[in-house]
Amino acid sequence: MFLMSSRWRQLLGLGRSFRAASLPAASGYRVPGSVRFLHRTAASYRLPGSGNGPTRGRRGGEDEGSNCGAGEEEEEDEEEEGLDVEDEELLKSELPLIPFGAQEVFVVHPEIKRGSGRTQLTTAELQLAEAVALINTIQNWTVLDTLILSTKAPDKKLIFGKGNFQLLTEKIKGLPHVSAVFVNIERLSPLTKKELEEAWGVEVFDRYTVVLHIFRRNAQTKEAKLQIALAEIPLLRANVRNEVARMDQQRGGSRYIMGSGETFMEIQLRLLKEKELKIRKALEKLRRKRRLLRSHRKKREFPTISVMGYTNCGKTTLIKALTGDAGLQPQDQLFATLDITAHAGLLPSHLTVLYVDTIGFLSQLPHDLVESFSATLEDVACSDLIIHVRDVSHPETNLQKASVLTVLHNLNLPNHLLDSIIEVHNKVDLIEGYLPTEPSAIAISALLGHGLEELKEEIDRTILKVTGKNVLTIKVNLSGPQLSWLYKEATVQDVKIVPEEDGTANVKVIISNSALGRYRRLFPRSRYFS
Repeated sequence: MFLMSSRWRQLLGLGRSFRAASLPAASGYRVPGSVRFLHRTAASYRLPGSGNGPTRGRRGGEDEGSNCGAGEEEEEDEEEEGLDVEDEELLKSELPLIPFGAQEVFVVHPEIKRGSGRTQLTTAELQLAEAVALINTIQNWTVLDTLILSTKAPDKKLIFGKGNFQLLTEKIKGLPHVSAVFVNIERLSPLTKKELEEAWGVEVFDRYTVVLHIFRRNAQTKEAKLQIALAEIPLLRANVRNEVARMDQQRGGSRYIMGSGETFMEIQLRLLKEKELKIRKALEKLRRKRRLLRSHRKKREFPTISVMGYTNCGKTTLIKALTGDAGLQPQDQLFATLDITAHAGLLPSHLTVLYVDTIGFLSQLPHDLVESFSATLEDVACSDLIIHVRDVSHPETNLQKASVLTVLHNLNLPNHLLDSIIEVHNKVDLIEGYLPTEPSAIAISALLGHGLEELKEEIDRTILKVTGKNVLTIKVNLSGPQLSWLYKEATVQDVKIVPEEDGTANVKVIISNSALGRYRRLFPRSRYFS
């Protein structure tokens, strides 16, 4: 019993070790989620099946069929009604992976040495520039200095060889105001992170942690915040395993807690699994609501256009230019848009469409982050058309295009959607005399308005083709209800009075097959022609 109590006190001391080892002193800094998580475990732990505390969450049923179907009006049961309060608890328990406040950051990019026969898709300098852009995206963070350092085995414990690691350590310690180091690789193992922080005496962040921090700061809706909480689960699991392994080495093996037959790590991992299931269930509830909104849009027969592209390519600026929506405020930073938003716009044919602003892409975006935002990307699969926006002024524009297309193909989109993508070359005002090399691409400057009319015409033509809408001229009696019905149910392009036939007009409309069928049933004597 003495061993168990000692073990339990040591485990609760994890909070103090987290704070002392990894968090710099700062006024107003929040208590780390890992500390709160451990104290909640001590307070509310229950034996499996005992019934005290919240019961283990059961994963909600998931749709097996299409996610785009119209007319899905699902009722929410009583259990789902209570999720709102629980959702707030899930959001509160997020792990603050990076301290809030100012940081002076040293950025190091490990350049992996490859054989002479290996093709390089990019350069170390461009990868470093993207890493610097990530840091500059975070408010009150500044880059003190940068370094590209070669390595043959980035998966080794200290990433670099002995000589390069010593050189790097001396450079970091020679910067008096440095408070953090950003190592530009996807994920550092907990052991590597610990070793580097001990060697350099400052916080060390990897690409996953920095991107996740940017996501958290930019998230506005509950859905985006839940998706971020889901993406944090792998890091929480890694932290638990690492800390328990460290203490097991000190104490000589795992101990069972309270006679439950579970070790402390098993309890923590089980609680994280329950948290993950609750988050997924909450996201599924929000996903069903979005499907319902999509079904309403389909009933109103608004064509939907997803605007996609690499982060900071100008998607939001383009949508603002196409719609005139003054509420859109584009920002010159990475991942400024995390939440799906729809904005109505008018095409030259007077057809109303919805432009959907989506999350930007990034090369080497960690798989867990892509998976967490899969519900958001679901809207893309249900759109009628995709506009792929490219920043052609960027030196890596071709690699960025490849990154976006790779993700689109991995989404298993319908072939007709992939085949009808409109490629837009944005920011041509930054390149004198620019001409697209791709024959079907449209060159524009969303900021200055260049090329927008040509783009609108192409969108108009493609939307009419992919949605199967009919462009017809219908002869109507102006004294009857036909014209008002057409204004309500179709897109009226033109009304021409017929002088020879008193009270008659030829009305040019864009009308869907379903609306045309209803019109013919209501007005069987009306005539129309293409």
